[in-house]
Amino acid sequence: MATQYSENIASFGRRALSLATPYVVRKIGLSDLRDALRLGWEDFKAVPSHAIVLCVIYPVLGLVLFRLVLGYSVLPLLFPLAAGFALIGPFAALGLYELSRRRERGEEAAAWDAMRVLRAPSFGAMLELGMFLLILFATWIATADAIYIAAFGHAPAASIPDFAAQVLTTPQGWSLIIVGCGVGFLFAVVALCVSVVSFPLMLDRHATAIDAVRTSLRAVKENPFAMAAWGLIVAALLVIGSLPFFVGLAVVLPVLGHATWHLYRKVVEPDPNPPQEPPRRPKEGHRYAADFPAALFPWSHER
Repeated sequence: MATQYSENIASFGRRALSLATPYVVRKIGLSDLRDALRLGWEDFKAVPSHAIVLCVIYPVLGLVLFRLVLGYSVLPLLFPLAAGFALIGPFAALGLYELSRRRERGEEAAAWDAMRVLRAPSFGAMLELGMFLLILFATWIATADAIYIAAFGHAPAASIPDFAAQVLTTPQGWSLIIVGCGVGFLFAVVALCVSVVSFPLMLDRHATAIDAVRTSLRAVKENPFAMAAWGLIVAALLVIGSLPFFVGLAVVLPVLGHATWHLYRKVVEPDPNPPQEPPRRPKEGHRYAADFPAALFPWSHER
């Protein structure tokens, strides 16, 4: 089973590298990265409340699940978990891409509109690539745990000060920092290469997972300096957002999610003949008690 799965992953990679795609990749510079971040900030200011909900709930749940499943302190894994958000962030931010897309088109962007991504024609392809990123995230956490055990054994850290002293004042701790950051960098490079524009492309142009990955790889190949700078920006903002007990991620993650949509717009040429979507049903002026609980799910009324 494991061998067959590995062969499938290898086959996916070979096909992603060999297939041509109809999407045109543009050259970008540092000014485009700044502009993407600025536009991401504007989107966040326009729809901050549900953006925070979308992007804070999964790291919190992740910490809880790890504590319940592993049965011991996750303190040594806090930094790998925070760093690992960069691996699954492109998939977790699907709703944010939809909100940015709607604002770009001049449409209303409300909380429930983020859920429209579930009805996207290419949502199945998004799930395929999302599963790959989730597997990559789980592999990174397992690797980080193995690196910690190799350095300090199976005994959990007693407290935050004890853990910090072990990491910062011992040879084993510095070995953990160097090896862990080096291995984490490799995971981050893989995630960046396969997903930097993949999910927005699938949402916007209904691309297959193979075509989306192929286009993302081409984007990195055509813009190595800009993409390296983008990776450093993402890493730096995640570190800054993680410092006050991960509270800053409530702002950093949604801003990065929105900015990724605008980065995609700068990297990939738009569709010269975009499909015409049917007009959306206007909002009703009144709500009645008989509409409850269906009124809680407005997208279910559309045909």
